[in-house]
Amino acid sequence: MDKTLLAIDNGTQSIRALLFSLEGELLAKSKVDIEAYYSDQPGWAEQDPDYFWNKLCAACQGLWSNNNVDRAAIASIALTTQRSTVVNLDRQGKPLRPAMVWLDQRHLEQVPKLKGPWRYLIKAAGGEDILNYYRSQAERNWIAHHQPDIWQATDKFLLLSGYLNHKLCGRYADSTASQVGYLPFDFKQHRWCSSFDWRWQALTVKPRQLPSLHLPGSVIGRISKAASDATGLPCGLPLVAAGSDKACEVIGSGALSPAIGHISYGTTATFNTTSPRYFETTPMLPPYPAAIPRHYSTEVIVHRGYWMVNWFKREFAREEISQAAELGVAVETLFEPLLASVPAGSMGLTLQPYWSPGLRIPGPEAKGAIIGFGDVHTRAHLYRAIVEGIAYALREGKERVEKQSRKNIHTLMVSGGGSQSDGVMQITADIFGMEATRPHTYETSGLGAAINGAIGAGLFDDHRHAIEAMTHRGRAFTPQPQNQKLYDQLFKEVYTPLYERLKPLYQSIRRIVGYP
Repeated sequence: MDKTLLAIDNGTQSIRALLFSLEGELLAKSKVDIEAYYSDQPGWAEQDPDYFWNKLCAACQGLWSNNNVDRAAIASIALTTQRSTVVNLDRQGKPLRPAMVWLDQRHLEQVPKLKGPWRYLIKAAGGEDILNYYRSQAERNWIAHHQPDIWQATDKFLLLSGYLNHKLCGRYADSTASQVGYLPFDFKQHRWCSSFDWRWQALTVKPRQLPSLHLPGSVIGRISKAASDATGLPCGLPLVAAGSDKACEVIGSGALSPAIGHISYGTTATFNTTSPRYFETTPMLPPYPAAIPRHYSTEVIVHRGYWMVNWFKREFAREEISQAAELGVAVETLFEPLLASVPAGSMGLTLQPYWSPGLRIPGPEAKGAIIGFGDVHTRAHLYRAIVEGIAYALREGKERVEKQSRKNIHTLMVSGGGSQSDGVMQITADIFGMEATRPHTYETSGLGAAINGAIGAGLFDDHRHAIEAMTHRGRAFTPQPQNQKLYDQLFKEVYTPLYERLKPLYQSIRRIVGYP
């Protein structure tokens, strides 16, 4: 009997149950769309934890309706989820409040000063502003300040991955590669911080409130009877630690070494490499844990990324929305003619995609900008400028990674929703000036989880062998020399200096109107 591997991918817009072969081929899929969040107040983004669990159960149950799925052949299950979504549980393991989803923008206006020597050491190192921003953004600090009774009753404080692991196997356990968020996590050693670390005081989380941590590819539990009844998963099936959706996406695209760059055109757009060496692409911001033990993801983030396509769709594409509904196709497929109708460079229209602020590059004052408007520009130019602006920002990230790692990137893999557009892939190749290649499957985050599931089931000796066997390259896009030259000039002479030129204006806007 040929063994198969089950991956659950809980993203921002859907939950998917994915069945893979040991060659990395997608054998069966069940997708359940989800509401990313609801918002009781401007800037809030929340969702009921049980909503995620019920949709996960529905995705699993949908898989069994495929007659080709043999549940007895499944060797393991691995989970990958959206990052930085947090859940408060009481002593009975019940949610105390809605989960705060990673898109939530609330923050504390003021944070109390740190006690002891940490305050002075961090200030002397020039990190006081970053520390204050870090503490003001931490969900735990907002809850403790505004909902102290809930925080007082919180027995476990988990990421969404930890919560779903608990629902699946009854244990409070999570992967080291899922720990992305405002938590006392040691990003260098891939464990909870030592007892004297400043982050315990900055966040005032107790060690007992956090889950046990497990390396990617290790078994963290087995499917419980209750979970089996709810999902249809075989009782006792090994649950294997994987990693966050971005971490799994990187290895699911075959980006195993520092020489292979990976772009994710998702709700959050990222540029990543996998490195065995710890270094900070952006000073004072640690690399995230990779979905490979003791490796690092040298990630650069465009926070809203291809969310901006949804923004464009909502604000400027009513005609395509109506037409897509009639044809029964995704709206984005109708945007290809928009890209093709506009020349490279969008007739000078240049977009800086900082629709959501960052921590360092860009800073918390950052805002989006569009410059170069003229009477020739249409919504098609705006759409292409969005795609180009995201690619410019990621190229900037690639160059920072190369500078800090002192290694050249010679291969570029591209995944995520945006990668399904041939026009986007060609623009990416032209802006980066290098061949851009799709992986063989669109479901790269699920495949990365399945790779870890294969290792946990003892089907491969290590991640290198599993990745080599289960990842393959798809279609490649070669740069067009004339477009490459044009984009190179626009990137160096227009896009690159844009942020520093506009930064004082962003700071004034923030001072005057208080947003963000």
